[in-house]
Amino acid sequence: MNEEYVKYVVEAALLAAGRPLGLDDLTGVFDERDGVDAAAVRAAIDALRADYANRAIQLIEVASGFRVQIRPAFAEPVSKLWVERPAKYSRALLETLALVAYRQPITRGEIEQIRGVAVNPHIVKTLLERNWIRVVGHRDVPGKPELLGTTREFLDYFGLKKLDDLPTLAQLRELEDLRVQLSLPGADAAEIAEPAGAEAPAAPTTPTDAAEAG
Repeated sequence: MNEEYVKYVVEAALLAAGRPLGLDDLTGVFDERDGVDAAAVRAAIDALRADYANRAIQLIEVASGFRVQIRPAFAEPVSKLWVERPAKYSRALLETLALVAYRQPITRGEIEQIRGVAVNPHIVKTLLERNWIRVVGHRDVPGKPELLGTTREFLDYFGLKKLDDLPTLAQLRELEDLRVQLSLPGADAAEIAEPAGAEAPAAPTTPTDAAEAG
C-alpha cells in the first residue's frame, strides 16, 4: 500500500481519536487485506514527526501510545479557545502526588510521616477521581493500609512514556532554587511543586477538564 496513504490514515486516526493510540490501535484501522503492519505504522509515525518538525503541533509517545498535541510554546494563546478555568492544584496535592510518583508503592500514613502533616482525604479522593493514582495492594502490617501507585493516565497527562522519564529529585531542587533566585512574580509554591518537564494541560488537542483541589 502507498506509504503516503498510510501516513495520512495514521494522522487522521490520531487527530480523530482524542486519546493516545498504540501501535495495535493504529494498525487495526487498516483492513487485513491492506497488508499494513506495525513496522509500516511506525514508519508513518516517524514521517509525521518529521513533517511536524517546524510546526505548532508535535507527535509524542506517552504511556498509552502516540498522540498529536500542541507544542507547549503555543499552548497559552490556544487555551483561550476554552472558557474553563485552568487547573490550579494546591501545594499539598502536588506534594502528595509527587510522593506517590517517586516513592511508590506508598501508604497514606507514610505520606503523612514524610510531610509531617495529615493528608486531607479530599486530596486522595481527587487524585483517585483524576485516575492519576490507584490502589496497587496493601501493606502487610496491622490494619492492612492501602498501597498507592501512579497510573498510565498520570504518565499520559504529564507527557511521560514511563516513570524513568520523571525528572530526578536533584533537577526538581534546581528548579525550586532557580525560582527563588529569580523571584519570579507569580511563581508560587504550587507551581514549583509541579514536576519539571510536564506538558502544559492545554497542550493536547482537546481541552483538559481538571477540577481545582486541595
